[in-house]
Amino acid sequence: MVDPIILMHDVRLSLGTGAARVDILRGANLSAEAGKSVAIVGPSGSGKSTLLMAMAGLERVDSGRITVAGVELSALSEDGLARFRRQTVGLVFQSFHLVPTMTALENVAIPLELIGAADAFERASRELALVGLGARLSHYPAELSGGEQQRVAIARALVARPPIVIADEPTGNLDSSTGQQIADLLFETGSRLGTTLVLVTHDEGLARRCHRVVHVRDGLVDEAMALATAGVGA
Repeated sequence: MVDPIILMHDVRLSLGTGAARVDILRGANLSAEAGKSVAIVGPSGSGKSTLLMAMAGLERVDSGRITVAGVELSALSEDGLARFRRQTVGLVFQSFHLVPTMTALENVAIPLELIGAADAFERASRELALVGLGARLSHYPAELSGGEQQRVAIARALVARPPIVIADEPTGNLDSSTGQQIADLLFETGSRLGTTLVLVTHDEGLARRCHRVVHVRDGLVDEAMALATAGVGA
């Protein structure tokens, strides 16, 4: 049996102290196979996004084990976590998180520049062309529509060819038609590159396009409600 590319075991994370302490994750377990897609769903405040951020090494957990692409995250320093993210994880957020003073081309080139790629801008240009923005390289985020900004964000997440893409409500700020286009782009590109996709979404239709759907409730992954889905990417 092939080891999962993502494995989270008994993960716990709390915020605050004393009477103000809030348990966000209360022993969550989750796994994902390489090249597969997993949707994380559940009510607001259930811990979905925190689970995603812990998986990406953006949140330090109190206890438990998180192993991603063979790397145990708790063993890494902050610098080590930054290197891990550059090499392993592409991130897509609901609010795009583009640098407003940089062009589309410059935003997409960032991950390549961070790893010292000499051809960063050439590769970024090709990636933007692949997401349909070959004519928008010199535009700043404020000059792009929401859908175009999310395309830039996806190009940035994929340009260094990370084995894993983590997306938090990637269609949440978009109208239904644009959201459908962005979802198509994520799944089609992920399938072409063999990328593992983990996404948080409130969109049931988007969730059911994934290989697996897992439900998070009160900081726990509800395995009883985990389900396999047919018609992946349809």
